[in-house]
Order: sequence, then C-alpha cells, then structure tokens
Amino acid sequence: MLEIDTYKMAEVKLCVVHLLLCILTVSKLHLSDSKPSGFSLKLIPRDSPESPIYPGNFSQIERIARLVGFTQAKSNYAQFLLSTAQNATLDRDRFFVPLHQDLNREFLFYIAEVGIGTPPLKVNLLLDTGGGLIWTQCEPCKNCYPQPNPLYNSQASSTYRKLPCDHPLCSGPIKLYTCVNGECMYGVSYGGGSSGYTKGVASLESFVFPANGQSTKTIDNIIFGCSNDNQNFATFQRNGQISGIMGINLSPDSLFKQLLAEIGNRFSYCVTPFEDVMPAPSLMRFGDDIPPPRPNIQQTPFYTIPYAFSFYLNLADISVGLHRLNFPPDAFRPIQGGTTSGLFIDSGAAYTVIDQLTNGVNAYEVVMRAFEEYYESKQLHRRAPTTFFRSCYDYQPGFNEFPTLTYHFEGADYVVEGRHVNVFINTGSYFCIGILPGSALSILVVNHMQNMRLIYDGNIGALQFYPEHCVYDMIHI
Repeated sequence: MLEIDTYKMAEVKLCVVHLLLCILTVSKLHLSDSKPSGFSLKLIPRDSPESPIYPGNFSQIERIARLVGFTQAKSNYAQFLLSTAQNATLDRDRFFVPLHQDLNREFLFYIAEVGIGTPPLKVNLLLDTGGGLIWTQCEPCKNCYPQPNPLYNSQASSTYRKLPCDHPLCSGPIKLYTCVNGECMYGVSYGGGSSGYTKGVASLESFVFPANGQSTKTIDNIIFGCSNDNQNFATFQRNGQISGIMGINLSPDSLFKQLLAEIGNRFSYCVTPFEDVMPAPSLMRFGDDIPPPRPNIQQTPFYTIPYAFSFYLNLADISVGLHRLNFPPDAFRPIQGGTTSGLFIDSGAAYTVIDQLTNGVNAYEVVMRAFEEYYESKQLHRRAPTTFFRSCYDYQPGFNEFPTLTYHFEGADYVVEGRHVNVFINTGSYFCIGILPGSALSILVVNHMQNMRLIYDGNIGALQFYPEHCVYDMIHI
C-alpha cells in the first residue's frame, strides 16, 4: 500500500449547522428532472429515545455539562483553525476538520444512512456540517476500525471510478487533494491531529438516498473518499454503527455543494425548543423544500474567510432588553491589527460565546454587566457562580420579565427570546445567564436559534430569518 507523506491544505473547517447531539435520517427527498428541487433531513436529538444511539438518562446538570464542554471546545478549536486559515497557502500539507469531545468524553454527532455504489451498499455516515469530504471505509483496507456492515468494496460496484488527477479538485487553482503516482489522494485529521485520521483515494460513485417513504433517488458521480487507512476512531468503534463521514459545508467537495445542480444554492432549518429533557425532532430543508418567505423576513449579508467555509456575519451592536449597548463601530469587525476575528454563526455549539477581545472593549463584560444590572434592578437574589456560568439567580415563581438579547447585524435585527438567553437549572429553581466568554471570537449558536427559521441563501449571499413555531415544521413533510 502506498504511503503518503504530505497532503495539500485547501480548507480549514469550522462547524456550522447544529442540531445538538442528533441522529440524522433522510425523511423526504423529492428531486426530479425539473431542477432545482429540494429535500428534507429529519434531525432527531441524540438524547431522545428515538435515537439509535440513545445514551441513557442524563440529569439536567449532566446535559448542561456536556453542552458547555462542547461549546468551549468548539470556541477554542475554532480560534486555532481560524488563525491557521488566515496564514494558509495552497502548499500547506494538511487540512483539519474539528471533531470535539465534551466533558463526559462523548462525541456529539449525527448519522445519515445512504447507499453507495451499484448495487448499493448501506453505510451510516456521521454528518459533519462543518466539513467537506465525504468518505467511507473501503476495501482493501490497511487500517480499519470494526463496523457491523460490510466495508464498501469498489470492485463490487459497476459505477465506481477514481477521480482523475486532472480534475480541478486535484490539480486546479484550489486543490483539495494531491496527485501521487497517478492517483488523486487525500488525508484528513479530525480534532487537529489529536484524534481520528483518514486517508485514501478520491473517487466518484453513485449515492442512493431514501425518498418519499418506499422509493429512492440515485445521484451519480458524487465525489467521495475511498478510505483505506483510518486510525484513532475509537468513538466510531464504540458506537458500532458509523462507516465514515458525510461533509455538508460550503467546501466544493461537500454533499451540499455537489447537489447544487439538483437543489439550488439554499438550505434551511428551524430548531425546535430543547428546554425539555427530550426535545422534538428538527428538519434541515434544501432547495425548493424550503418554505416560502414570510412578510416579516429579514436578511443580513454573510461573508467567508479563505479556507474556513463558514458563515461570518457583520455584527454592529447588541441590545439587552430595550437598552442598546452602543459598541464602537469596529468592535466586532476583523481589522488588521485588531484582536477579534468577528462573529460567525455555528449551530454546532449550545451556548452563545461573546468575545472578550473585541476591538477597544471587552464585549463579554459589557453584555454580562447589562444583564446583571437588569436582574439586580428586579431584586432577584444572586447565587454563587456555577462551574459553567458566572451569573445565576434564584427563580421566583411567576417571574417572566426576562430581557431579550438583540444582535444588530448589518441590515437586520436578530431578537432572541429572553428565556432562551438563560439556562434553567435544578428543575427551574434557579437560572444562569447562558453566555460564555470568547477569546477573539464571537459565536451565534443553536441556543439562540430556537423557534427561528434560518435560510442560508448562497444565491443572494445572505442569511435570512424570521420567527416560527418550529414544532409545526415536522407536520409539513
């Protein structure tokens, strides 16, 4: 087996789309010859008994610890990746995709069940909404972790082809892969090299998706990785179901980007409230399956940083309740010589992060003091800080005067309901302000996306949003 010493870096990937400890199953795929079309993905919370990897009953404190640990890991590692991306060139030897551990040493992930090849072989792929590469364990395998389903065997499929070295992703101006001895090869480290590592041959194959109950939809010539060397995937081995990874970010080799001809340059989701121990499922919708816009829709432009493939938003100011904090104009803007790297939207983390190193001011401190002064004005009793949050208060039955948190983006105001800013602990006997300090990054996360329709529209380069009762989204499938 050929050993590869170097690989090209073409992307640094930050996790973008939440949906919290979920298992993903395709619930609707109505692609047709009329293009573009659309489909929906059902997202089942991992802590729900519906999940095939239901981990058992966790206490509320254990769930919070898991989510805080995940958010902190994402924030810290995102900053590392971003600093790498800002110094990246096309000659870097590897690219990284974060795969994070929480405090209980459990990985957080979704699974998609698809068929690969002709005849199709069922594989369960971890959904990496921040990554690009799609890969599965592949025969003949040099290093593979055990899996219950048979390994994909390219020789058993009539539709398998290797990606030629003259393909743009292997030899173009932005190469994701490297041609080695006539084969287009890749190597990806998850968690910055401290965890799993996969390498193999970039390939083309037919993918089969469930569609409308009993039918299926086949999409040919999907670029994917035939991985024959997979190391340090102990979590996959413990789970016993995962054959590989399905990337779905804005990288050219992701499933989302490869399906643009079929579904259009748009995707959307609406996160159901997860205050309960077992939150309801959510849907990720693509293309024409996205609901039509409502009169109250707002939009703000997004931008990307080279090699990061994430959605960054221009944050101008923040309000706590009716009190606008009046941050300096460039406080959250990445500028040369500044300390902040801006704000990006990442629904893979649970609790919002506000940067302590914004230009000219500690934004986290300003926001927290505004909340603290408000609750003190309501004569709420302040408790000692928890392990996770600095400001907590005894909950008085009937109290419902929780201030909203408003992100004033370019051209739009994103209002978060007051209850969703806080974390209720110990069966609601007290609550904490659910905001964590960031180091050179601010992150709008899933806790502030509940009951909000979010539409990522690449056709207009904007994030669109409006309030919605997301539980009803499941009815219209």
